[in-house]
Amino acid sequence: MDANSGSMHLVMVPFLAFGHILPFAELARRIALQGHRVTLLSAPRNTRRLIAIPPDLEAHFRVVDVPLPRIEGLPEDAEANIDLPSDDLRPCLRRAFDTAFSAKLSEILQAPAPPSSRPDWVLIDYAAYWAPAAAATHGVPCAFLSMFGAAALGFFGPPAALMGHSREHLSTTPERFTSVPDYVTFPTTVKFRAHERRAMFKPGMIPDASEVSEGYRMAKSIEGSKLVGVRSSVAFEPEWLQLVGELYRKPVIPLGMFPPPPTQDVGGHEAALEWLDGQAAPRSVVYVAFGSEAKLTGAQLRAIALGLEASGMPFLWAYRAPAAADSGNEGGGLPEGFEERVSGQGLVCRGWVPQVRILAHGSVGGFLTHAGLNSVTEGLARGVRLVLLPLLFDQGLNARLLVEKKVAVEVARDEEGGSFTAQDVAAALRRVMVEDGSEEIGAKVRELAEVLGSDEVNDRCVRDFLRCLSDYSRQQQG
Repeated sequence: MDANSGSMHLVMVPFLAFGHILPFAELARRIALQGHRVTLLSAPRNTRRLIAIPPDLEAHFRVVDVPLPRIEGLPEDAEANIDLPSDDLRPCLRRAFDTAFSAKLSEILQAPAPPSSRPDWVLIDYAAYWAPAAAATHGVPCAFLSMFGAAALGFFGPPAALMGHSREHLSTTPERFTSVPDYVTFPTTVKFRAHERRAMFKPGMIPDASEVSEGYRMAKSIEGSKLVGVRSSVAFEPEWLQLVGELYRKPVIPLGMFPPPPTQDVGGHEAALEWLDGQAAPRSVVYVAFGSEAKLTGAQLRAIALGLEASGMPFLWAYRAPAAADSGNEGGGLPEGFEERVSGQGLVCRGWVPQVRILAHGSVGGFLTHAGLNSVTEGLARGVRLVLLPLLFDQGLNARLLVEKKVAVEVARDEEGGSFTAQDVAAALRRVMVEDGSEEIGAKVRELAEVLGSDEVNDRCVRDFLRCLSDYSRQQQG
């Protein structure tokens, strides 16, 4: 830490997934605005497509490209989960991440540099389990930054419980995930459904005995860190934040939700924004998007399409086609004639869309989403009501929490198989947007948006977190 200015140098190491890189980059921007220096590590392709450093922050915000090694089975241009053609290649990406990023972090930590350039902290997410030990050899502390909400962290329990999340353990103790754990001492519905637990056994999701499990990664990252920052807010889940602090037995600091500002380049989607401009009623359009990682099947996409049509509500869909082998028809997963039939009702956009810009548009009032924390944050920050169709990872837990907080409705699904129909989609959309009770949801969302979407509140959380880092460093120096 620079003794004269009080500024710190923080090295940030997110995993190679959009849902981790994007919030790390936004948090890095907010930290740099506070006058601290940030070095963010990422693979080159991710830097080009995800991270834009504002010119006025170039002196404080640096991105270091870390090329990935050639790993058998990993496609040449695969630098994030979204680039993998199938989930069973996830272990290849994890191995490439471990090899390249552990070496680069060690190089940064041991490089000769003036005291003002020496890293004061290494900030990691769940994947870089090797970072705390590497940083400790150079006298640099680590902090664990969770891109999962406090409810998900609390549900999975203390590090000792995370250590047991092996394939064998998960298969022999299914009730561990489909019931509320005993250490959760308050009433809640936050737990996985049977079909969500089974989805954890998909290829690549849970490593076999030859690999480091995701639970082990997170446990070692938490155990080796001096404190924990959680992308959350005391206004949203205070009971879960308190529980996580009790389970981890170390300081747990809410980072705020830090939604990105709606300043994205429209990227060739001017027509979509013009279509939104043409909608007569404010807050009437449903935006539909399912994130960068979930791969919906052709049958699921067709049910969603028919549900949107049946709802009668205007919609804008950020559509991603299923894998070619799963499309089931020439429409790439859409029902035959769908786009022609809904031409006066909705708009289907293919490829990347400026999601933050769209959610901030005055005509958008609903968001049909997979309940990933990035999307949830972007929607709630803009006062948009949520309709949830969770698909992977912590999304089911997020969905239960949001419904519990009365700011969302979940699409009804078969408990065992996870299937849903067009009628289920249409019914959920109507409940959130037009039926009795929808205004109550809208009022709660608007109230929460005043906190989660406030730059003042979010920046205060970032300052509190930075103060904790600085205080710890001073205590160690003293």
